[in-house]
Amino acid sequence: MEDQAKSTDATALAAFYRRERLHPEKTYLVQPLPDGQVQNYSWGEVGAQARRIASYLLSLDLPPQSHIALISKNCAHWIVTDLAIWMAGHISVPLYPNLTADSVRQILEHSEARAVFVGKLDEWASMRSGVPQDIPRIGLPLAPDDPDLLTWQALLDAHEPLPGTPSPEPDQLATIIYTSGTTGMPKGVMLSFQNMYFSANNCLRLFNISDQDRLLSYLPLCHVAERQFVEIASLLAGETIFFADSLDTFQRDMQRARPTVFFGVPRIWVKFHLAVISRVPPRLLDTLLKVPVLGRIVGRRVLEGLGLDQIRYAVCGAAPVADSTMAWYQSLGLNIAEVYGMTENCGYSHLGRPKRYKKGWIGLPNPGVECRLSEDGELLVRSNGTMQGYYKEPEKTAETITPDGFLRTGDIGEIDNEGFLRLTGRIKDIFKTSKGKYVAPAPIENLLSAHSRVEQVCVVGNNLPQPLALVQLSEAGVHEAGENRQQLARSLAALMEEVNAVLARHEQLSCLVILEDSWTVENGSMTPTLKIKRNVVEATYQDRFEDWSVSGKHVVWQAEG
Repeated sequence: MEDQAKSTDATALAAFYRRERLHPEKTYLVQPLPDGQVQNYSWGEVGAQARRIASYLLSLDLPPQSHIALISKNCAHWIVTDLAIWMAGHISVPLYPNLTADSVRQILEHSEARAVFVGKLDEWASMRSGVPQDIPRIGLPLAPDDPDLLTWQALLDAHEPLPGTPSPEPDQLATIIYTSGTTGMPKGVMLSFQNMYFSANNCLRLFNISDQDRLLSYLPLCHVAERQFVEIASLLAGETIFFADSLDTFQRDMQRARPTVFFGVPRIWVKFHLAVISRVPPRLLDTLLKVPVLGRIVGRRVLEGLGLDQIRYAVCGAAPVADSTMAWYQSLGLNIAEVYGMTENCGYSHLGRPKRYKKGWIGLPNPGVECRLSEDGELLVRSNGTMQGYYKEPEKTAETITPDGFLRTGDIGEIDNEGFLRLTGRIKDIFKTSKGKYVAPAPIENLLSAHSRVEQVCVVGNNLPQPLALVQLSEAGVHEAGENRQQLARSLAALMEEVNAVLARHEQLSCLVILEDSWTVENGSMTPTLKIKRNVVEATYQDRFEDWSVSGKHVVWQAEG
């Protein structure tokens, strides 16, 4: 792997040139359009457009390796733009497509962006004031109508394709990814072409991916998981990428793509599960799945309905996943491998092996990954995927990377004698009760999430006598609450008692609080990869924690508590 890293061929851009040369007519990107049709882009067409946009960028006469921003939801031209930036010898700085104007301004100023590409967006009108007036603004084909945006087609018409195959050195900076973060100001993670190639190339070997595989891109491409698992992996392996148009069309997009490889965060896998059991009673489905022969047929039908029947490899990552979720998919005949990684190491650290599954454990270190535990139980990892550092923040870089090159993950973990990893919580998430006892919320949340009427959970308890759980109901739970609240309350109270029975005394919950509010990306309660922002959720309800905890009820309803 080290020998490969010394060659300019060992970059995602060089891999694209090979694909462009080998099969220029093969479909690479499949983009749904507003009218319900789709537009296919071949490898040759992607290359032709990227080369013309690269020529435009070179015409700006910017210093080499300038920072070029990209703000867009996932679409075909997100990838075309990324390639063009690299072809022109610059560094891409992707931004999440749902940021506020202040957040956009903060990142663009911190990164010293010299131009910005604007693509498919829902809230551009509220974001545009965050873009400095003195830098070029280029609109992708699906960009909002805005006279200040240079049009994509006009640039294609005005510039000849960049000739040759300009290639960066592997150790050159490729991108700065600003972490979505569950707390605080995002940090700019600097990843080189070598970092990205090492991570994606080794993952392809683990999964045996080929150019016959299909992907559905729906998680933000500016997040390291989608960037590596979809964009960079497709450049190396030649997979076809289908894009999801919106949440409303997600099921139709899944059916169109019939992905053979699929990455989902836990919330997505839970939503699929809840969608099924909202139509079929869980007990009936479980009974049918246990019947020999019939169970396999039923499981296959369920997967077909979800668009998951062609899956060869299913992966879950970005947050802890409940054992019950994994087990449910296993009952359908779909084995999900859990993956663990961070932006700071290109998402490349540990992976569950399909033939070496161990309940409750993530999996083994990936090839080329070294790991160890610190004295306080923090997981430390080292590989060629480790970032170059945080942009403009050498002190934070030094705090995060040890002198011998290990990345401090911030996760508390355990490693068994076979090398399997289990995480028990984030250092920053662990809280201390008023009795002086420390509690890790994630394992408790996973236990509560096993209930079919529970969609999201946040366990809190800092300076409280006992923790309590803030609960959002699933769609089926909301329906049941409207039909028979007392019955649902009894079921949830039984859940709490069941969970408390397996917890240490200081971890046991005082109550479950059923919230009517929604936690969404739009209201700032969740990250773009659907992880709860604990600081935001806690700040929203903390004035009521004490009243809820001493209510004497197992289940407290927000409107009544």
